[in-house]
Amino acid sequence: MSTLDLQEQEQVDALKSWWNENGKWVIWAVVIALLGFSGVQFWKNHQAEQAGEAAKLYAEVMKQTTSNDPKRVNDAAAALVDKFGNSAYAPRAQLLAVQANLQAKDTTRAKTQLQWIIEHAAEPTLQDTARLKMASILLDEKKFDEALAQLNATHPEAFTGLYADLKGDVLSAQGKTVEAKAAYKEALEKIEAKSMYRNLVQLKLDGLGDAK
Repeated sequence: MSTLDLQEQEQVDALKSWWNENGKWVIWAVVIALLGFSGVQFWKNHQAEQAGEAAKLYAEVMKQTTSNDPKRVNDAAAALVDKFGNSAYAPRAQLLAVQANLQAKDTTRAKTQLQWIIEHAAEPTLQDTARLKMASILLDEKKFDEALAQLNATHPEAFTGLYADLKGDVLSAQGKTVEAKAAYKEALEKIEAKSMYRNLVQLKLDGLGDAK
């Protein structure tokens, strides 16, 4: 690939700036989309099996997410986890609380909740989602080795593109350009060709220039 011209470099720089501000939310949106169908199916299959009170508590967590008050969300999620920590609702409630805490910039609490999901969720997909979000936070905190440890965990094929892309971000932040390019290329291979998210990965790869 030839060296980027001035206009291309300006586009890459603008993308990097935008990604630093919004990248975590793009990843979150993609993950939620991945979980959408499986979540609905799981809900249907287990709704009849779960205690009515657990379902009510989860509904309360969902309701509180519209309040823009992280304390209310956290309190509702904690009540569900305390009473029905083994239910399918508990890790989902924790994910909602994580989102509220990240918006409030309370990363300490968010990481605690993500770790709970990793250790207690019965569904591997939810654990994989939590690891991805944990790695994103650790990247922001410049805890690169810890972030890579999360991203190197075994995960299903559906998550490979997301994991590889975020791994590229971590390696790029470390100045490991060659390794970052390899990670971005893997992400491009795994992300659906028609996805707009793929275009962002391509721009990040182009931004690394001719490093080999």
